[in-house]
Amino acid sequence: MRKVLLIVISALFLVAMVSGCAGGSGGKVVKIGVFEPASGDNGAGGKQETLGIQFANQQTPTVVIGGTEYKVELVIVDNQSSTEKAPSAAQTLVSEGVSLVLGSYGSGVSMAASSVFADAGLAAIGVSCTNPGVTEGNSHYFRICFLDPFQGTVLANFAKDQFGASKAYVLAKLGDDYSVGLANYFMDAFGRDNCTYDEFPDGTSDYSSYVANAKANGAEVFFSPTSTEAAALIIDQANTQGLDAPILAGDTWDSNVILNAALGKNVSVYVTTFYQEGGAPEFDSGIKAWINSDSTAKTNNGGDDKVAAVTALGYDAYYVALEVLKAAGSTDRDKVLAAVPSLSYQGVTGPIAFDAVGDAKRDTAFVKSADTVTGEWVFIAQQGVK
Repeated sequence: MRKVLLIVISALFLVAMVSGCAGGSGGKVVKIGVFEPASGDNGAGGKQETLGIQFANQQTPTVVIGGTEYKVELVIVDNQSSTEKAPSAAQTLVSEGVSLVLGSYGSGVSMAASSVFADAGLAAIGVSCTNPGVTEGNSHYFRICFLDPFQGTVLANFAKDQFGASKAYVLAKLGDDYSVGLANYFMDAFGRDNCTYDEFPDGTSDYSSYVANAKANGAEVFFSPTSTEAAALIIDQANTQGLDAPILAGDTWDSNVILNAALGKNVSVYVTTFYQEGGAPEFDSGIKAWINSDSTAKTNNGGDDKVAAVTALGYDAYYVALEVLKAAGSTDRDKVLAAVPSLSYQGVTGPIAFDAVGDAKRDTAFVKSADTVTGEWVFIAQQGVK
């Protein structure tokens, strides 16, 4: 009798274990890795990008793959905005058995983790990592955003067309792939002989000498593709020193961190970005309601319900991942990877498809400015490359 009881107990234990592995409800689970910074220089942007993915998952928590419905589980890791920490964060996703990866906000961490994903046969779909090096020379990394050569050219054209600028001051972060890369693409398009270029080291908190240098060199525009953390300090110094030149930046500055930093100050800030709030009203109203109903989401969005472009991109990235899984008809990594290149999807940020390199086929960017009175973004133009 005791032996029979032990067998029954063991059988029940095994059933419970299987049910737990299947998501607790007897259904199947597919895991999507979310490789984003929640800390470090790019933590604010990474949190906003992740919010878009989480909202999409809340809206659509299941997907049918090969005729079977799967619960979608997000496995979220913090790459800490660090190229040194990124590989170990990526390895965590590999060990967790994800079928594909979304991220990251930040090109440097994406490139640092790339070989880990490649060795595991994992498809990685970049959300807002704009440096060309993310997809160059490999067949596993893709992205849904535009690239820095395009973005740098758009900004250079805008500086000339909008302000008639012939002199630019360019400030980048030393050793940062995104910052240095975008700075160089801007200077290539603007004319290097017409640019004064500086780099600041990691850990910099005083930008007074850089703003002073821009003024001394007669800069007509100040271009600085940096993290939001550095951006806020640059804006403070520009206001303190009375910098007359408009400040231009790339997609990382499209954040309510920048709006708050510029509020009430005598500065002009313009950014290029992937999405303008109002472009997809149903999405905007839905995510605003969700953010306002969830205190953690609101905190991760910087304390308000403004919709960042990277949040919209994160939302699109999740649905791209679902479409890839459907097309693969499997959760196997090799089949998922094989299904990515032919993907086509209409997102809230526009149509998404990949070229032969794995880059998104995008040819326009939104330009907007920070209203220093209302604390809102003002749409200026939708611009391409001449």
